[in-house]
Amino acid sequence: MADDEAPVADRPGSRPVVIGASVIVVLLVGVVLGMFLTQTALRPESAATPGAGSVEVGFAQDMSVHHLQAVTMASWERGHTSDPQLEQLAFDIESTQREQVGRMKGWLMLWGQPEQATGEYMTWMTSDAGHGHMAMAPPSSAAAAGAPMPGMATNDELAKLRSRSGTELDVYFLQLMLRHHQGGTEMAQYAHDHTTVPAVKALTQSILTSQGAEMTVMRDMLTARGAQPLPFP
Repeated sequence: MADDEAPVADRPGSRPVVIGASVIVVLLVGVVLGMFLTQTALRPESAATPGAGSVEVGFAQDMSVHHLQAVTMASWERGHTSDPQLEQLAFDIESTQREQVGRMKGWLMLWGQPEQATGEYMTWMTSDAGHGHMAMAPPSSAAAAGAPMPGMATNDELAKLRSRSGTELDVYFLQLMLRHHQGGTEMAQYAHDHTTVPAVKALTQSILTSQGAEMTVMRDMLTARGAQPLPFP
């Protein structure tokens, strides 16, 4: 990723048009796998194709945006850190989440849904009308001021990340990415608990497992560097 690539421009309560290489350069294998898994999950004996407003569609749309910011941060860290441990961690996060975005975009294509919907983020976490469930409040209250979803960094925070170097860069990356994972796992847990589509159930479990392990690693790395996690709303 080029150093001058602009971060996703976000503002609370609205959905930006996501542009840039981080959106269009999604691993093809992820899209193919997403389409294959969806076709398998949506055979005649399976649940009907998820529609607009469903947990599955909302999760795929919003988590793709959430993941792509992690890809942006991890790519920057990988290209600027001098610490082999951080370089490997950033590579793992970048490659894993890019592939998962490919899956989700493949689902949305097969479901006939746009990659992004208009309106507020995370409405699928407060309304399960598509599955006949009772409305539930999202597990996290609200995103930090200036961030569209819980755990995501603001544009100011992304600029601050780009301005740092050495240990300061590594520490701030770990702090931002740990908080980012905390928000992402809340979204994944909600989707995992409310979806009826096996492919979505499998992906959300994979996210919970991999990001749970990465959060433990990041906390240990922060401790080793004499730093603390950022507050999580």
